[in-house]
Amino acid sequence: MTPAQTIKANLTELSRQRANRRKWVLYAALLLVALIAPFLAYPVFLMKILCFALFACAFNLLLGYAGLLSFGHAAFLATGGYYTGYVISQNSVTPEVGILIGTFAATVLGTFMGVLSIRRQGIYFAMITLALAQMVFFFYLQADFTGGEDGMHGIDRGHLFGLIDLSNNLSMYYFVLAVFLFGFLVIQRTIHSPFGQVLKAIRENEARATSLGYNTDAYKLVAFVLSAALAGLAGSTKTVVFQLASLTDAHWHMSGEVVLMTLVGGVGTLFGPLVGAAFVVTVEHQLSQSALGDWVNVILGLIFVICVLTFRAGIVGEIQKFMKSNFK
Repeated sequence: MTPAQTIKANLTELSRQRANRRKWVLYAALLLVALIAPFLAYPVFLMKILCFALFACAFNLLLGYAGLLSFGHAAFLATGGYYTGYVISQNSVTPEVGILIGTFAATVLGTFMGVLSIRRQGIYFAMITLALAQMVFFFYLQADFTGGEDGMHGIDRGHLFGLIDLSNNLSMYYFVLAVFLFGFLVIQRTIHSPFGQVLKAIRENEARATSLGYNTDAYKLVAFVLSAALAGLAGSTKTVVFQLASLTDAHWHMSGEVVLMTLVGGVGTLFGPLVGAAFVVTVEHQLSQSALGDWVNVILGLIFVICVLTFRAGIVGEIQKFMKSNFK
C-alpha cells in the first residue's frame, strides 16, 4: 500500500471505531432508561409498549430487510397468545414454559403459511397472507378452547421458574424487558450476519440474487418463519402480562396496526419499530381517554397518510438522514 492508501485506511478504521463506540454508548443509555422507566411510568403501560415493539420489530425483519409485506402477522401474535393462555390455564405450567409453547405454535403456523405464500411476490404475497390469516381468525372464533368472542380470561401469571412471583408488576416488567431484549438481539444479530446481507440483496434485486446462486425462496422462508416466531413470542408475553387472550389480536386490524407502527417508526431501521410502537400505543392510550375516543382509528389513519406523504423514512429514518447530512 502507498502512504496515502495507508492513511486513508487508518482514517476509515478510526471512523468505524468511533461509530461503534457511539453505537454502544447509545445502547447503554437506552438500557439505563429502560431499567429506571418503571419507577417513572406505569409498568403495565410500559409492558404493553415492549410487547408491541417486539411484534413490530419482528414484522420489520420481514418487510424492512426481506422486502415482504405481510398482512397476516396478527395470526402469529394471536396464536402465541392463545396457546400460551391455554397451557397455563389447563395444565398449570410455569409462564416461561407456556411462552415457549406459544412461540413454538406460532413457529409451526409460520412455517405452514410461509410454504404456501413465499413463492409469490408483491401484492399476491400480501393477499395470500391476509387470506390465510383470516382463516386463522375464523378458526379461533369457532374453536372451543379460545372462548370464541369472549376470549380467555383470568390467566394466572404464576411464578417464573417457580421462584419469582410475576403478579408483582415490577418483576413482570423486568421479565418482559428481558424477553424484548432477547428478541431484539436476535434481530440485530440476524440483520448484521451474512444471512441478513443476502436478505437485503433479495430485497433490492431478487433476480440478481438468484443469478448469484442463492436460493431466494429458502432465504425468504427462513426470514418468514423467524419473523412469525418472534411475533408469537410477543403475543405469548402479552397474554401473560394482561392475563387474557382475545380475538382482537387475530383480527386483520392488528395486522394493519403493526404496518402503521413500522412505517411511522422507520422501515428497515433497527430502532424504528420500537419508536413507532411507542408512538402508536401512546397515541391510542391518550385518545381513548379523551373526547376523541371514538375517532382513534380515523386519527391513526390520518397519521398514516401524513407519514407516507411527508416523511416516508419514518421518525428514525428521518433522524438518521438528518444526522448523515449534517454530521459527516
